[in-house]
Amino acid sequence: MFTDSAAPRERDPAPLFAALGDRTRLSLLNRLSDGRTRSIAGLSADTRLTRQAITKHLRVLENAGLVSSHRVGRESRFTLRPEPIAEVRAYLDGVSQQWDAALSRLRSFVEDRPDE
Repeated sequence: MFTDSAAPRERDPAPLFAALGDRTRLSLLNRLSDGRTRSIAGLSADTRLTRQAITKHLRVLENAGLVSSHRVGRESRFTLRPEPIAEVRAYLDGVSQQWDAALSRLRSFVEDRPDE
């Protein structure tokens, strides 16, 4: 879970949101979401993007911890890492709970005011 303070094991959510904020990277994550590993060539097939562009986007995803890579011969193979997605979801659930609590306090305040 994310917090405002920098605790040792907590990840800063900003790089994850930055990585997720691009359609191409979301598309790559979607293609990897079936659990299979894929090469850059495999990920660039059926797209208008060059291998260099795919590589650039995969490096952003890898730096954010959303994918991992390993070498097989001369090519890199990429795999989705679902843990950061779960962390982002937990973070957003926490934000949602904070807003729900704030709105509930506001509702109570408005409803408990005497009529003027």
